[in-house]
Amino acid sequence: MILEDITNQLTETLRSRTLALFGHAVERVVLQTPPKLNMGDLATPLALELAKALKRKPREIAEQLAAGMHLPALVASVSVEGAGYLNFRFDRGAFTAEHFRGVLSPPSSSGERVIVEHTNINPNKAAHIGHLRNAVLGDTYVRCARWLGDRVETQNYIDDTGVQVADVVVAFQHLEKRSVADVQKLISSSERFDYLCWDVYSKMAQYYADHPEALEWRRETLHQIEQQDSDTAKLAAMIARCCAWTSSTTSCRRRATSSTSTSGIARSSCSSSRALWCSRRRESTRAAG
Repeated sequence: MILEDITNQLTETLRSRTLALFGHAVERVVLQTPPKLNMGDLATPLALELAKALKRKPREIAEQLAAGMHLPALVASVSVEGAGYLNFRFDRGAFTAEHFRGVLSPPSSSGERVIVEHTNINPNKAAHIGHLRNAVLGDTYVRCARWLGDRVETQNYIDDTGVQVADVVVAFQHLEKRSVADVQKLISSSERFDYLCWDVYSKMAQYYADHPEALEWRRETLHQIEQQDSDTAKLAAMIARCCAWTSSTTSCRRRATSSTSTSGIARSSCSSSRALWCSRRRESTRAAG
């Protein structure tokens, strides 16, 4: 914002001086960053552009423009460089201080309501570091928006009816030949059912590659999931709930076993994770309805 203000003020000053000194109106003034730091902070080739129209040497035009020019605040000096460039140098200490004052000052609240949807892990297998990255980026954006004064609502849609969940269901039903009861037993007996889903998901992807006709299973499964009252829909919901719940509580269990002094905090965090998952599940249900 500070640089933009300085650029606008210099542009207007150069336009008005060109008109007053030479009786020539210019439509635009190019201000750019010089190639080297010791050449200043902004430079313009305006005098070179005027030379042809005024039939004068560009350096003479530049010197006349620079002489007695009123400079904006935070601009310390102007000099003529090379064939006729006008180079402007900032008071860098004052410029930096003003910049930090602007950045650190409390923003004016816009009151605008913003919805940010992020993370959105597909609940068909174990979460991985990429999901954590998305969560961090999303949460950082939300915090920045709130700091800027927006009224932010955060949403995390758990898509338990998508293709990824359907493929795990297809794998269990068609490749593993497992029923809803069989999968329920696996969930009860396996500490990391979400990792098992990784394996069957990969297995299914390879099977599709080798047998493209099997994609019809996916289409049928997606249709049955939408019906909500079939065994296929029950299996999809069971898989999604378990994967979402297992991924959200794994880190809690690890913290609980790593230190007895923080076991109470870990248990509390696990409970919070479960409550968070439930609330997100309700959000996705409302969105689907």
